[in-house]
Amino acid sequence: MDVGVYRLRSFSISLLSSVLSSRPVTLDHSSSGASVVAIDNKIEQAMDLVKSHLMYAVREEVEVLKEQIKELIDRNSQLEQENSLLKNLASPEQLAQFQAQVQAGSPTAGPPAALQQNQGPGPTA
Repeated sequence: MDVGVYRLRSFSISLLSSVLSSRPVTLDHSSSGASVVAIDNKIEQAMDLVKSHLMYAVREEVEVLKEQIKELIDRNSQLEQENSLLKNLASPEQLAQFQAQVQAGSPTAGPPAALQQNQGPGPTA
């Protein structure tokens, strides 16, 4: 995202610069405010262009985030199914030991020792 924002910002600055430099802007006090109106119109055009580019960048980022959310929901569902399967395969003693470890706050790098001892050939996910 940072590279995209940088490119958009760089593009917007160069675009604003080209819009403003397409006709030299001079403040002629002898005119009846026509140059002020021209400046206002160029600024408004540049702001509209920057706004549209920013909206495009935001839409792109929203699409990326939606895809990430979808992937995370799928992964969460997969982990919930795996957790349910493991709970069903564990004995009451193993579950009690696991609950004791969780309540004690001891970090576990893998399955509790009781689960590791009783693992054998079984269903694979």
